Amino acid sequence: MASLKGYSIIKALTLTIHTYLILMTDLQDKTLEELQQLIANAQTQLKISQRNKHKEVVAQIRELADSIGATVEIHENSDKAASKKVSAKVAIKYQHPDDPSKTWTGRGMKPKWLVELINAGRDQNEFLIG
Repeated sequence: MASLKGYSIIKALTLTIHTYLILMTDLQDKTLEELQQLIANAQTQLKISQRNKHKEVVAQIRELADSIGATVEIHENSDKAASKKVSAKVAIKYQHPDDPSKTWTGRGMKPKWLVELINAGRDQNEFLIG
């Protein structure tokens, strides 16, 4: 009987390797667009599977809590709520003298227009707003 179990494990492993080789060959023959669609489909399926697993785990937690007479309050943290981080807009500190649409907050690299004016002998403080 032990040899039959070993046989079924080897058979399953052989089928898995065979499936993997077929999949890899198929991927090499796909166009860029087909690969992108495959990735998008896989990501969609992953999200569905994660959502289903989450529901399953929550149900198990509630069932376990109920089995010992406890109550559980589960606070769902949705992706939408987590991704809506509010960041304050940084005030503009510098403005081009001839083109008001060219501005800079003073953070990060100096814009090309400001570097050119400074290289032409102008002082950066001349372009401060207010």
